[in-house]
Amino acid sequence: MKHRHPLLDRYVELDISGKSVPIRGKLIDLGQDILVLHNGTQFLYVPLIHLQQLRLAKSDSQQEIDVPELPFEPQNDPISYRKVLMNAKGMFSELYITGNQSIHGYLTSVMNDFFVFYSPVYHSVIVSLQHLKYLIPYNPNVTPYTLTPEQFPLKPSPITLARTFDQQLRKLIGEFVILDLGENPNKIGVLKGIDQNMIELSTAGGNPVYLHFDHVKTVHLP
Repeated sequence: MKHRHPLLDRYVELDISGKSVPIRGKLIDLGQDILVLHNGTQFLYVPLIHLQQLRLAKSDSQQEIDVPELPFEPQNDPISYRKVLMNAKGMFSELYITGNQSIHGYLTSVMNDFFVFYSPVYHSVIVSLQHLKYLIPYNPNVTPYTLTPEQFPLKPSPITLARTFDQQLRKLIGEFVILDLGENPNKIGVLKGIDQNMIELSTAGGNPVYLHFDHVKTVHLP
């Protein structure tokens, strides 16, 4: 019999990496590598790798939140991060990865340790599985920025996909790339090479910048 977490169905607060303000909501489900929270309006799927603390919310008095049906059909099997990503393919979703930015669009492909997300703003974004902070699936009748399918057709990635994030970055050597959604100008430039987990970029001024592979969250082409 599956162990039931004592905070399940309670109003909780989460501290997650990179987010200064706690996330609050009703704990709906908890698996080995992901949890589901409902904040009163949306479901949040939070990979446990970024969970720093989970606690009962101070305002919890069995706070009532009207929780709709889960966006994915509940399975008899325990919830898992990979299963959530597979179920989210083709569903309009919001991702929170880094800084204060969320990206909106559609998850198109799930590989070994990364996935591809198609956004009207950034187009095809390669996202490392270990850096997604949370995913919010939207209702089926909602579209990004209320764009019609004609205005925002779901396009296949122009990039030939590799099995792993490392192999994918190596395929992009020589290309002009944007890392981590361009939050830092030193993360925009030509990918010159990868050696022993160090990535070399040539920035706007032609200067080399080196970044550790493990800290690259997303990659996309302009």
